[in-house]
Amino acid sequence: MNKTAKTLALLSLSLVLGACGQNVATPTTAGTGQGVTLPDALRAANIAPGKWFVELAGDPTALGAQSIGGQQASFRAQAQSLGIKYQEVASYSTLFNGFSVVATQAEMNRISRMPGVLGVYPVRRVELPRTELNQQPLLAPEMFYAKGMTGADIAQNELGLTGKGVKVGVIDSGIDVDHPAFRGRIVAGYDFVGDDYGKDGKYVPVPDDNPDDCGGHGTHVAGIIGGNDPSNTRNGVGFKGVAPDVSFGAYRIFGCSGSSYDDVILAAMERSVQDGMQVVNMSLGSAFDDWAETPLAKAGNRMVKRGVVLVASAGNSGADGQYSMGGPTMGDNVISVASVDNVKIELDSFTLTGGTKIGFYAATGSPEPKTGTTLPITKGPNSSTTVTNDGCDPYAENSLTGKAVLIRRGTCSFYIKASNAQKAGAAAVILYNNAAGYINPTVAGDPPITIPVVSVSDTDGAKIDSLIASGVSVTFDGGKIAIANPTGNASSSFSSFGMSAELELKPDIGAPGGNIYSTYPLNKEDGSGYAVLSGTSMASPHVAGAAALLLQAYPNTQAKDMRGVLMNTANLRWYLNGSTLVEGLPDYVQRQGAGMVDIVNAYTNTVRATPNKLSLGESDTFTTRSKVVVLKNTGAKREVYTAYNYPALTVGGTTLAPKPVQSYATMTINGQDANAGVQVVVEPFSEVELNVVVTPPAGAPDKSQYGGYVYLESGTSPNIVVPYSGFKGDYQKMASFGDLYNNGKLYGAAPMLGDDVAGVDYPKGVTLSEMPDYTFKMVGKYMDAPYLIANFAHQIRKLTFELLDANGAVIDTLSQNEYLGRHCTNDLAKVSATCDAYNLFDWDGKLSNGSEAPAGVYQLRLKALKPLGDESNTAHTEIYTSQKFKVVR
Repeated sequence: MNKTAKTLALLSLSLVLGACGQNVATPTTAGTGQGVTLPDALRAANIAPGKWFVELAGDPTALGAQSIGGQQASFRAQAQSLGIKYQEVASYSTLFNGFSVVATQAEMNRISRMPGVLGVYPVRRVELPRTELNQQPLLAPEMFYAKGMTGADIAQNELGLTGKGVKVGVIDSGIDVDHPAFRGRIVAGYDFVGDDYGKDGKYVPVPDDNPDDCGGHGTHVAGIIGGNDPSNTRNGVGFKGVAPDVSFGAYRIFGCSGSSYDDVILAAMERSVQDGMQVVNMSLGSAFDDWAETPLAKAGNRMVKRGVVLVASAGNSGADGQYSMGGPTMGDNVISVASVDNVKIELDSFTLTGGTKIGFYAATGSPEPKTGTTLPITKGPNSSTTVTNDGCDPYAENSLTGKAVLIRRGTCSFYIKASNAQKAGAAAVILYNNAAGYINPTVAGDPPITIPVVSVSDTDGAKIDSLIASGVSVTFDGGKIAIANPTGNASSSFSSFGMSAELELKPDIGAPGGNIYSTYPLNKEDGSGYAVLSGTSMASPHVAGAAALLLQAYPNTQAKDMRGVLMNTANLRWYLNGSTLVEGLPDYVQRQGAGMVDIVNAYTNTVRATPNKLSLGESDTFTTRSKVVVLKNTGAKREVYTAYNYPALTVGGTTLAPKPVQSYATMTINGQDANAGVQVVVEPFSEVELNVVVTPPAGAPDKSQYGGYVYLESGTSPNIVVPYSGFKGDYQKMASFGDLYNNGKLYGAAPMLGDDVAGVDYPKGVTLSEMPDYTFKMVGKYMDAPYLIANFAHQIRKLTFELLDANGAVIDTLSQNEYLGRHCTNDLAKVSATCDAYNLFDWDGKLSNGSEAPAGVYQLRLKALKPLGDESNTAHTEIYTSQKFKVVR
């Protein structure tokens, strides 16, 4: 695309979006009086031990096994001599130097102060990634379409690349060992948990050597990486994944359903390295924990140092706003993969008189059409392509007998429309959309719908409507039709947003993840051994497969270099504005990274750009940011590029509700205006430096994320992209704590002091007419103990929980936690197993030395050091102090 086309695309969106500003959170005013009623969901559980990681100071990638063993033995001896009570669950020495343990918060506070302890971290529960399983058995987007998006089809058919000789590990729910797509190719593996792990909330691992998959997720992922099943054909071609000749390592860390834990996942990561995997895929993560310093992210980075290409999904929390990534994907050298919607979907179809084929969805709650049925099509007397309440009123008795009735969406439910048609004798219903694209309707109700109900697109509905007057019939002939996906080639709406908590640019690259057809356990769903799933879980294995193909072609490629090889030659994805893909306007860098992976370009490209991305930090500390990008030509051909600043949309709005903003950074390259284009020549076997100076967008709102690309356009070789990303304003002005809402209405200013026995909490700033008291005794089913309720509005670098006396002096540090993620929401009504709104900070009435605090007046305090904050700068720490309360002994 030339520069003129790019500029026109940028201008075109301004006509649609207009000006978008940064929303500011509504301020709250403290009231007076006692607390507000405490719902059961917010009441604290009795204080109980939890599971933690203990990290020792030595880096296992730089130390020998004997040294690590000595450190760990010393820790155990010291802990015993100090009388610290804990239970060791597992020890680690390949990617992490330390343990997972079970202990109380008080004991962990003591452990954190021991010599040689680098840090302590909670062991988090990791949910099986949310994916959308398409229950329509005949809706099957081909892997062939997805492979065409990445160039995998050309790599296989023209370049002869299949991944042969490359070992790929899959850390997931296992792989169906009996599936024909993997026959004879699972060469290593281990089941760390067993089938019942997580069932009924019980997490008791029963490991064995058979990593067979009963959940489905891992089998689907493995099929994308390298499934190969000649028996499942389309147009005479068997099913193949991206790298159909790879060998697999299967590492099962999920039971048949439910979740897993970080310490189990860490054990699988270590085992995959020990088994000699060259590429590992991790389609999992902990949303919002977007730090490179968390145990799994750190372990992931060390996998790359040990020579393993680690590819991980970016996450499916795009609907939950900015800074929503987390888990292994945040490792500095881990390849973090965003999702792009598939370009094609394949639908069931029927045939109209004259032979026109129309794709449809069969409605949930009605029988499927019987193959071979032919029916005349009619419509209601007032029906048209503009009517808003088609089918909402009863039809004349028997007026539709034996016919298929066409009904437009709108006003009333699909069930009412279908029910009215059924009562008038209709033999089938054809629903059509009143907006662009397709609908997947549900007509379940009482009494049930007993006639077939199908839905078609708005354009196909209008086409059928125009034929009714001259007479038209529908034949349900069991056919299929491939159609263009209305959102194809756009970033998937569910794909998580970066940047990292430390303003590092993530995700790194995109791949097909929306509506992907792949292998599934033979005994699941319809038993076909195949299913359609959506999620970044499906995008990551495309990139893992791509890495395997490139390792086959270039076996000496270093693991740390693979990300750059793939990012340099990616293809940008455009912004989806409603239902319109705005060609030429890149989607947010913070959602797509460098763009869609292009295997062929990566294979043929000889010029590498380093660094492969530019993280520019916060603009409050600089007026411009200077970076050097080095272009290295490893080929014998002279390469000529025109280098541009190619800006992408700025992420405005709020953390929980991002909005597109059209304010763009400016750039010079080697002192010249990059918006006009700068010629760059790279001679054979030589290097050239680009001095890139980026000025943040003057018109961007405060606290927004801007970005774009150093875009090197070539007429003869693959184009090269280097994405950049920055934060507008003072990053330390991001609020650490947020207020709590319930069904969109303010519940109370937070943090809050909780009182279970009284059944109330005391919001921040509320003046109490009577001081609450606590006895630390059981009263009914609750412990009479104080605790704090806090919503994390943004990631927190270090959180300190302190006990104060009546004068505000610090008595004791009750706990200190580092690298905390933000909460998914601030609305109590939206809390779920995968979406939290608050953390509870309990105090059991004891000091960190184990003695009981005497009777008296106290306060609790939370201190949040902000990401990239300086502890010596008071403006970088947000502080909450509770109301005073009494301890009664």
